[in-house]
Amino acid sequence: MQDGKLKKKLVPWLFLAPSLGGVTVFMGFPFLDVVKRSFTDTMGTRFTGIGNYRAVLENSAFQLAAGNTMRFLILCIPLLMTISLGLALLISGEAEKHRNNGVIKNCRTVLVLPMAVPAASLVLVWKIILCRDGVMNQMLSRITGTLWDVDWAFSGYAFPVLIITYLWKHMGYDMILWLAGLQGIPGEQYEAAKIDGAGAAARFWYITIPGLKGTFGMVGILSVVNSFRVYREAYLLAGSYPDSSIYLIPHLFAHWFLSLDIQKMTAAAVMMTGIIVIPAGVVWGIRRKK
Repeated sequence: MQDGKLKKKLVPWLFLAPSLGGVTVFMGFPFLDVVKRSFTDTMGTRFTGIGNYRAVLENSAFQLAAGNTMRFLILCIPLLMTISLGLALLISGEAEKHRNNGVIKNCRTVLVLPMAVPAASLVLVWKIILCRDGVMNQMLSRITGTLWDVDWAFSGYAFPVLIITYLWKHMGYDMILWLAGLQGIPGEQYEAAKIDGAGAAARFWYITIPGLKGTFGMVGILSVVNSFRVYREAYLLAGSYPDSSIYLIPHLFAHWFLSLDIQKMTAAAVMMTGIIVIPAGVVWGIRRKK
């Protein structure tokens, strides 16, 4: 019996061993070197303590980029999770009512399609819509009767444009994750609640929310990770020096890389990794206790 239990525990790790070995060699060891260099000078020979971290925190460009990134996360993550969950509930409910309705399948395809289209192609479409002679200005000029000459990506509207781009790009992916979580909730619970007279709001609060606790953590972490990839859209839309409202951490890293400012890059990388890993560890620990 003991040998059988030990075998069951070892077999998954044996399958994971090649991947874990690759991650350790090609990502783990290099990151340890990054951590070491964040405490040394340019040549990596003299220990500087927290001097590199202090230089990063006092850097005005870092303060601007970090502030914009945090503002982006605080606004976008709740919006993305709420909208994608609402879409998942809508599609799931409609699918139950009309199992053979092709419209539901088409809606899923349309919502997930932005994830399959390359970012460069999407941004090209956004440029056509948002440039000075684009579709948006032409529509507003016809509606209002006055000439609109706004470059939306290089104006005070740049931040809302980036939020809309991010939501449109990722809400389909998060919707699929929510749908997977919803399918894991037994339908018998909803039927029993209906028989007991529970309304839609009560079923959502007492059955759906508790049943999606595990999915909440996963969707939240993946949404945060994906939010740092919005740099592609921001860069393709507005270039290396965008409007100050959408100057993000990746822009700063790109500029530091070009100037080979290794100390600031390594210190900032360690801090950003901690910001992502610590909440992920907390969520994982909470799930383990349950």
